[in-house]
Amino acid sequence: MKTIITVATTGAWPTKKENPNVPLTPKEIAEDVYECYKAGAAVAHLHMRDDEGKGTMSKEKFEETVTLIREKCDIVLNLTTSGDLNATDETRQAHLKALRPELGSFDCGSMNWLNNSLFINHPHFLEELGTNMKAWGVKPEIEVFDPGMIGNAAYYIKKRVLDTPAHFQFCMGAANGITGTMKDLIFMKDTLDRLAPGSTWSCFGVGKYAMEMLYGAIALGGHVRVGMEDNVMYGKGVLAKSNRQFVERARRVVEEYGNEVATPDEARNILGVAK
Repeated sequence: MKTIITVATTGAWPTKKENPNVPLTPKEIAEDVYECYKAGAAVAHLHMRDDEGKGTMSKEKFEETVTLIREKCDIVLNLTTSGDLNATDETRQAHLKALRPELGSFDCGSMNWLNNSLFINHPHFLEELGTNMKAWGVKPEIEVFDPGMIGNAAYYIKKRVLDTPAHFQFCMGAANGITGTMKDLIFMKDTLDRLAPGSTWSCFGVGKYAMEMLYGAIALGGHVRVGMEDNVMYGKGVLAKSNRQFVERARRVVEEYGNEVATPDEARNILGVAK
């Protein structure tokens, strides 16, 4: 079996204060992605930061970063549509229209963050985003933080806002989402199999759930995501030296299990996306 490793290098929140090795500028992110590509990552999930290190949906930052990455390698690109709580429905999509990456995140529901903020994904926005992604040739990576969001996705599949076979990312252990134990993961997979059969899926665990979800996803036949967006610690009390370090560990686990790490083109074939 081929297993896709996605690297989420940056995210919207970790700073150099939490880990000085978090890449923040377009150049840092592009160099980091290239190192992860060489280590076995087939997909790069990208967030951008402004000049102050805060999350931004700046189309120009995405363009600069994507250009730098494409000069180095053909890794599959998955561009976020979130990460800036002040973004508008328009700015959350503008970079997808301009750059036409293979994948874009589709966060299938709203939730409370435990830092006293709201993660809003209004039904009108999701229908517009799904329709636009289809027109732009960008496959949605359906990010689900609890089983209810899988139900939301099934509704949008029924309405043909989302095409099948769909691709899901199980976001396990995020603040105020489902926790990241094996029981939780099995429940999420069973829910997916029931509501959206035939879908592909990947998984990551935030913080202390990272290793359990890495092992669990591989054991259950899924794909995996690693990186400093989800966890700046490599082990208890040990800061990660780089995102490549996470990818190298994920590759060892995949291969020890008896699977093979997918190349970018193999990942495109598995996900049904064009280069």
